[in-house]
Amino acid sequence: MGAVSATSPAEAGEVLWLLVDQGLASAGRREAAGLARRVGLADNRAADLALAVTEAATNLQKHADDGALALRITAFGDRAAVELLALDNGPGIADIGAALRDGSSTTGTLGVGLGAIRRLADEFALHTLPGRGTCLYARFAASPGEAAGPAPVAQFSGLTRPISGETQCGDTWAVREERDAQGAPHLLVMMCDGLGHGPLAARAADEARTAFRNSRASEPAVILADVHAGLRGTRGAAVAVARVDTVARQVSLCGVGNTAACVLGAESRQPLSSVPGIVGHNFPRLQTFSAPLPPGQVLVLHSDGLNSRWQPAQFPGLTAQAPAVVAAQLLWQAGTRRDDAGVVVVKVPA
Repeated sequence: MGAVSATSPAEAGEVLWLLVDQGLASAGRREAAGLARRVGLADNRAADLALAVTEAATNLQKHADDGALALRITAFGDRAAVELLALDNGPGIADIGAALRDGSSTTGTLGVGLGAIRRLADEFALHTLPGRGTCLYARFAASPGEAAGPAPVAQFSGLTRPISGETQCGDTWAVREERDAQGAPHLLVMMCDGLGHGPLAARAADEARTAFRNSRASEPAVILADVHAGLRGTRGAAVAVARVDTVARQVSLCGVGNTAACVLGAESRQPLSSVPGIVGHNFPRLQTFSAPLPPGQVLVLHSDGLNSRWQPAQFPGLTAQAPAVVAAQLLWQAGTRRDDAGVVVVKVPA
């Protein structure tokens, strides 16, 4: 799900992952065409999306050591869009300015068509890690050019990927907004890791999203208790729920099981702990942990499909990016294909 305003509650949806092979461009165009029809993209915008997918796939095939396209539908406000992510393990881009000039291509770096993608997309971002890889993000909205609404109180995005060999993912996320008695906005965020893999883990994840969506509570511990009740009869899950006070810039988190959360800065990572247990089965005494969310820092929640050894210094410039790019880079660079993986990111504008 792309970065959207807090007035548009969002949940993890289907992500189409296409790995690099000889048929990547044609497969990407075919999948993108189907998504374009689903969101009602005009023919000319569907053609723009197809061109962007072709250029991104061609770059991956030519220059990446390993990579993938991710395609998905997102909603923001009353609008829908198709998002494209191109992620790779490769040399990175030595000169982003040169790479974005139309027709530029330097052996060993991405380049061909990046300028065209930026020009065609409603939103575009590029983040590169020299010697490690690049993330390209582009969004094509169904109704571009509308007047901008009020500035969002927060931006958020998440990304999931199933274990290799599975099509259903047991990791999921959700975000919704609430307002207190004075009308001040807060964000409620959930990260869920259904136990195991495949359809049974995905069912637990679906039930967790439903319980989170239906809970009328505003405190993370109470919401987590509602999710626990909703997961009875499933195999259970590790779940963390955070509340982001966008005015006081404070995060409160309550979690059970092996999920991870932190406030991520350019050179810092402040963890927020969870307690052992299984939501839906073995529910412990809950604890809530808090931390400030200063300007320039982001809240990150992720499953154990990402390793715990990643450090901020490995991702220079990442916290300045949109949440969709932060989530994608962390999942691709720190995630493993030997497990379901999921991450959700919240950013409060300064």
